[in-house]
Parts: sequence; C-alpha cells; structure tokens
Amino acid sequence: MADEKKPADEVVVSEESLKKAEEFIEAEEGASRKPSGAVGVFITLVALVMSVFHLYAAYSIVPTQALRPIHVGFVLFLGFLLFPALPRYRARITWWDVVLALAGVAAVVYMLVGGDEFTDRNITPDNWDIVFGATFIVLVLEVARRTSGWIMPAVCVAFLLYAIGGELLPPPWTHKSYDIARLVGHMYMTLEGIFGVAVDVSSSLIILFTIYGAFLQFSGAGKFFLDFSFAAMGGKPSGAGRTVVLASFLLGGPSGSGVATTVTIGSVAYPMLAKAGYGKDAAGGLLAAGGLGAILSPPVLGAAAFLIAEFLKISYLDVILMATIPTLLYYLGIFLMVEIDARKFGMHNVPIERHATAWQLSKRLGFHFLSLVAIIFFMLLGYSPVLSVFWATVVSFVVSFLNRDCALIPYDWFRGKIPVVKGLWNSGLVKALENGSIGVISVAATCAAAGVIVGVVTLTGLGLKFSSIVLSYADSGARLLAGGVALFGVEQTAALLHDMKLLLTAFFTCAIVWIVGLAVPVTASYIICAVIAAPALIQLGVPDFAAHMFIFYYAVLSEVSPPTALSPFAAAAITGGDPYRTTMQSWKYTMPAFLVPFMFVLDPSGTGLLLTGSIKTLGGADWGSIALVTVTAAIGIAALAAGMQNWLFRRTNWIERWLLIIAGLMLVYPKALFDWIGLGLLAVVVVSQSLRGRAAPQSA
Repeated sequence: MADEKKPADEVVVSEESLKKAEEFIEAEEGASRKPSGAVGVFITLVALVMSVFHLYAAYSIVPTQALRPIHVGFVLFLGFLLFPALPRYRARITWWDVVLALAGVAAVVYMLVGGDEFTDRNITPDNWDIVFGATFIVLVLEVARRTSGWIMPAVCVAFLLYAIGGELLPPPWTHKSYDIARLVGHMYMTLEGIFGVAVDVSSSLIILFTIYGAFLQFSGAGKFFLDFSFAAMGGKPSGAGRTVVLASFLLGGPSGSGVATTVTIGSVAYPMLAKAGYGKDAAGGLLAAGGLGAILSPPVLGAAAFLIAEFLKISYLDVILMATIPTLLYYLGIFLMVEIDARKFGMHNVPIERHATAWQLSKRLGFHFLSLVAIIFFMLLGYSPVLSVFWATVVSFVVSFLNRDCALIPYDWFRGKIPVVKGLWNSGLVKALENGSIGVISVAATCAAAGVIVGVVTLTGLGLKFSSIVLSYADSGARLLAGGVALFGVEQTAALLHDMKLLLTAFFTCAIVWIVGLAVPVTASYIICAVIAAPALIQLGVPDFAAHMFIFYYAVLSEVSPPTALSPFAAAAITGGDPYRTTMQSWKYTMPAFLVPFMFVLDPSGTGLLLTGSIKTLGGADWGSIALVTVTAAIGIAALAAGMQNWLFRRTNWIERWLLIIAGLMLVYPKALFDWIGLGLLAVVVVSQSLRGRAAPQSA
C-alpha cells in the first residue's frame, strides 16, 4: 500500500477519530449545546412548538408577513440558547444569551404588532423602528457568527459598508449612499432584505425537509439504507466501494449534509474499505465524494436547491428533474473509479457479516423506500413542494408502524403499558420534531444573514454593476484569445468571439463561486453568487435555469475544496489519513461534478443534460439531442476516469493517459467536432491497450 495502516483484521474506527470527525460537522452546522434538566425540557418544548407551527403553516394558511418573522424569531431564540458565543461558554447558558434571545423575540413582536402601518413607513422609519431594526440586524449577524463562523457576518458588514459609502467609491462601483434609517427600513421593514427570498425558502421548505429528514432518521431509515447497501453490494472486489456509493445516495435524504453523510458512512464502511485494499487517503477521498453526492442527489439535494426554485419561480419538481442526469453522471464517474480501483490495486473480496440478505431486508423494512419516493409522487399529483414534503412526512410517520422497532410511537404506549406522558416524551416522534427544528437553525441563520447581502444588491444595483465588470474582462480576454487563434489561420468571427467570451465568463463565474464557497456555507455561497454572478451568464444568452444550476454545483463543490474542505477533512479524521492528500483523492472521485456544469452553459445542446429545465416542456423536447449529449458526456467521463486513474483495461503509459484526458475533455464539450475528435483519440488508446500485455496491480 502507498500509506501505512494496521493489519486488515485490526482496522477499526476509534472513538477519538469519530470525535474529531464530529468537530468538522460542528464546523459546518455549528457547535451546539445539549442542555439537560429543566432547561433542556424547556428548549425541547420550544423546538416542538416551532416544528408543529411550521407543519401547521404547511397545511393551513399563515400570511407571509407573519410566517417569515416568526420563523426568524424562533431561530434567534433557539440559536442564542443553543449556540455559545465562545467555545468556553459551551457548558452553560449565560445571562447574555438569554437577553439576546429575548431581544430577538421582542424585535419580531414589535414588527408583528405594528401591522401594515409598520410596513408602510419603511422609507421613513421612526426612532423606535430604527432602534429595533438595527438591533435585529446585529442579532441576525451574531447568530450567524455563532452557527457558521466569523466570515459570513464579516461579508454582510462589508456589503452594508458598501451601501453606506457608495458615493466615496471609485467608478464603476460608485452609487448613491444610503443612511442607517434607509438600510433599516429596507432590511427590517420590507420583504426585500432579511425577510426576502432566502428566509422565505427557509421558513416554508427547508425546515420542512429537516423535519422530514429527522422523521426518516428516528424511524430507522438511515440504518436500513446502510444495511441494505452492505447487503446488496458485497461479494465482489469492488463491493466495498460500491457500498459507499449506494449508501451515500440513499442517505442524502435522512442526512441532508455532506459532512454528516461522510462521517455516518465512514464510521461503518472504512474498516471494510481498508480490508478491501484501500489506503487511508484513497478511502477518505471516496467517502468524501460519497458525502458530496448526498447534496447533489434528488429528491432532496442540498438546501440551496430549494432557493433555485424560488429565484427562478419554478416548481421544485423542475429542480429535481434538472438534477437527474447530472446526478447519474456523477455517480457513473464514482462507479467507474471504484471499478478501476478494484482492478488497478488488485483488491479482493471482503467477507461481510450479513444478518440478512438485501431481499430479506427489503421484505422486512423496505417500506422506508416509500418515504423517498413519496415527495416526487405527491408533486406528480399536482401538490406544491410544501404540501408534498408535508404529506411525505406524514407517510414516513404512518409507515414507521409497519415494524415494531421503527415505530415513532412505541406500540406499548397505545396499549397503556407505559406512562402516557413519559412514553410520548421519550418517543421517536418527539425527538424527530425536536431535531427537525434544531437542525434548521444553522441554515436558517445563514439565510437570514444572506438576506442582508441580497438587500444591499437590490438596493444598490450591485448585481448589474458586477455583471458588467465581469463581461468587460471576459470581452478583453476573448479578443486576446481570438487574436492568438487567428495566428493559426482561424477566422476571427463574431461567433468565435462570443464562444470565447462565454467560456471566460463561465471560468470567472466558477472562480468567484469557488472563492466565495471557501469562506461561507453552501447555501450562502449560492445566494451571494446567484445575485451577483448569474446575471453575467444570462446576459450572454445562457438560460437562467442553466446559469443557476451552474452556480449551485460549484457552490456545493466548496465541500471538497481546501482550505475549508470539510468533507475530506472529516473523512481523513476517520481514516487517519493526511487531510490534504485525502482532499486530492476526493477531487479524483468528484471530477465529473467539476466538469459537467460547463456543459450546461457553453452550448445550447448542453442544456439537454438538464432535461430542458421544465417538466412542462418535456413533451416537445428533442430527445435525440438529449440522448446524444448524455451519451457523449458519459463516454467523456469514462475517458477522464481512466486518464485520472492511469488505467483503462490495464495501466496506461504517459501518452495514453494524456490522450484519455484530452479525449474526455473534448467529449464533455458539447460540440459535434469535439465529440468526433474525442472518440477518435479514445479509439487510439483502446487499440493501443489491446496490443499490450496485462500489467500487475499496484498499491492504493
């Protein structure tokens, strides 16, 4: 092996490794307190009320002007009580935590009591409006700091300073300056700032999905998906890797977090990967790639996916539809990598202790699959996304009673064999409702803080300014590149200039999203870039849905991008590997996710991978074009996988390796000429490989 490890029969995941991995989950979701006693009971009650309120709001009608502030009020109250100001205060709730929690509630009550009159004076707020509004903005930034770190509130403060000092800035950044009163009115007293699109999605969709995920978790769905993956994928040299791939896809719904999925799977699957022949870094890279897949996979995807639907005013079912082929291509890439691993490293079968076969597990616990398909089923019936996830949650609750061990309320409770109150209090139902609310706090706080950024962008017109700057740089670069190409006798046409400008704009946008994603969570990264970077792509003729999906995918890739690559770092904590070498391994496995998004934007045919962006237009879709671009993308990913792994049918030489990489890049670029070149280069490597002898396996 390339890295040292214990003998296979001694490989275990230690408690210390799991504890270290949990720290990376806390880095993404915040380090929360777990109070006990009377305080713990009180917080549980508040969380229960929050979940029940949002479930009620999903089924009944709660005015937007009330739903969003109440949602943020709950987030502030629980956020200050559960997330300490500093790590040294984690053991206890301080008096200032209580004061800040109550101040957040007071600011929400003040605006709700004010009614329409309060909203109408947003241009000219009075003194009390300014006091409560300024306090509210500070509280939102502080709870965001507690849950996701310093960078997000620092970015928000920078945007606020930009709004205040607009007339002091040099062109083209100059704009009208806004005073504190105007900013407070826009951020606090309208639905354009803190209570804008991001909080709308958080209060109506994201929290329902976290409750839904908690219902799946406490009904045993997560454990079933892991057991099913182990039972279904064993028996072959690639079985260990296949298990990680399947489990990551199935666990995306119950988990909803790339880092949490990585840790959950890694704690169980790493010993099996080690026994199969994976080194520490390679195993960690595969686990991190699986965790990333959990965010990209329908029907839940990541929290940012709900924002795509709201920004574009489309159905969430359309977002699921758009993610289908890219998800299949992503898992195809990982699957091919795993298969090549098995041959390249000479991996062997790993005996798996099976208490039941996949079929036996499915007969006994297969009802958990109903919970995953229920969301799409209800959407196809015409239900809204909010009602679909509500009824999917109801389905998960009802079907949990099909097995005694999974029942969210114990059978004995109905029979009167356990105390009524105590039995219900300790049930999975109460735990699911509690964890559903607590699980949304970090994301909701990020959404509220991101509302400050969106508010500044809409108030100052920053999005259009930023787009014009990006396009001007892209135009200059395109003319320079076109001039260089002309030296080889290629005519410098308007179409060539446009293609090069679009390519450079896509690269600039990719870089912007990647850099922003290094500093802030995925949800915030998507929101920021959706309002400042997407317009540049759209102005060049890229469909709005393709531009937003491009940004979404690169925002998600921050999970595996150093220096804040939380998923690979968490995987390295479990395997004992080097964090940065593990990150490089994760890049190898996640390569399709880095390349496929460019197909959305570089050519109109590439949008076929998004299935035209709408379920309503599928009937008139050019299925031949969709099939062609999908097949060429799949072949390109296969070529890239072989090139990155330095192995096709056997080990490649350096010429074959580079031919495979170039062929893969050509095939994923949606142009007929490049497809033919890519296929030709791939054919050359296939012939070359067939004429050479078989190579011996190497170490992982």
